[in-house]
Amino acid sequence: MQFDKRRVLMLLENNPYPQDSRVRQEASSLANAGYRVTVIAPRSPDQTWNETIDSVRVCRFPSPPDANGSVGYLLEYGYAMTAIFVIAFWAYLRDGFDIVHTHCPPDAFVLIAIFFRLLGKKFIYDHHDLSPEMYCARFEGNCNQFFLRALTFLEKLSCRFSDHIIATNQSYKTIEIERGGAPEEGITIVRNGPDLNLLQPTEPIPELQNRASIVIGYVGVMGVQDGVGHLLRALHHLVHDQGKTDFLCVMIGSGEALPSLKILSEQLQITDNVFFTGWINFAEVARYISTIDIAIAPEPSNPYNDRSTFIKVMEYMALGKPIAAFDLPETRFSAQDAASYARPNDESDFALKIAMLMDDTERRKKMGESGRRRVNKVLAWEHQEKHLLEAYRLVVEKI
Repeated sequence: MQFDKRRVLMLLENNPYPQDSRVRQEASSLANAGYRVTVIAPRSPDQTWNETIDSVRVCRFPSPPDANGSVGYLLEYGYAMTAIFVIAFWAYLRDGFDIVHTHCPPDAFVLIAIFFRLLGKKFIYDHHDLSPEMYCARFEGNCNQFFLRALTFLEKLSCRFSDHIIATNQSYKTIEIERGGAPEEGITIVRNGPDLNLLQPTEPIPELQNRASIVIGYVGVMGVQDGVGHLLRALHHLVHDQGKTDFLCVMIGSGEALPSLKILSEQLQITDNVFFTGWINFAEVARYISTIDIAIAPEPSNPYNDRSTFIKVMEYMALGKPIAAFDLPETRFSAQDAASYARPNDESDFALKIAMLMDDTERRKKMGESGRRRVNKVLAWEHQEKHLLEAYRLVVEKI
């Protein structure tokens, strides 16, 4: 194996780098293993156009405006694909690379990968999201059939032309085999494991603890498909049906649904119990999670969420927090005894599960300890990294 055959170009569209934790961990692990890694990603306002972060070279392009509706997403991805292709071709001419590693969404990255495949480069398809199911979830089932068929076609094309597929869980692997036609031996599962070097318990935030006897917390993106509206309606049941008022729910993060969620909290008359932080630096995430008593994973059951793994669940577990969640297959696989599971999409039952945890300090402690053990032994990034490097070994052998 020659070192000059270990040059990797990663393509990322839907998050800046290094904010995307999965891409950051994969890129850093490869760099530490001797690969020369370049990441192309959108630029956030406070970032430079080019820099090197922990031996990973980052090239950025101007972020497109937030998309609204099917046409908006088409324009966003069309612009992003053009910008990324131009930078990728420049990287090919300047330094060269051996492997194109695409992080979907969008699956349209396959069109860029096919071009470079014709030039003899290998293609790794990192399947973060089920784009057809995610599209329908974002538009709550009102999806354009043409776009849905196009997304399914691009997913199949990605599976067909990739030299290796990285799946986030067994559910995605099944989709890649059954819908994408990929051979089982061409797929490696690399789960969304937290990096325990970056996520350690810290001193809690006293200003939040002093506001209520129980602090509930949600961490993550706030889009339509993320279920934060379900959480707010469950909190309404908690306050107005069960008489639980001595709590504060900290909403950590932001997203396209945030303005409507703030309005909903007013309509539900729970503003005294809810605090929206907006985006915070990743370095502060551990401190916020260390402050909360009960962690929330409110993703509702649908064809997308039922098959997806949510990094927030493992982050909660890494910091020893008990979780209230809807009973989804992959969430249950990840959390196991660390979570209390409500009937899918039943907000009243969700409120009941939260109330039961509020009243049982000992159970919360045992659940938190169970989650921490599972992360330390099975789910942490140090365990997932081995699978990533093995997948790369298989691809490099073909160069």
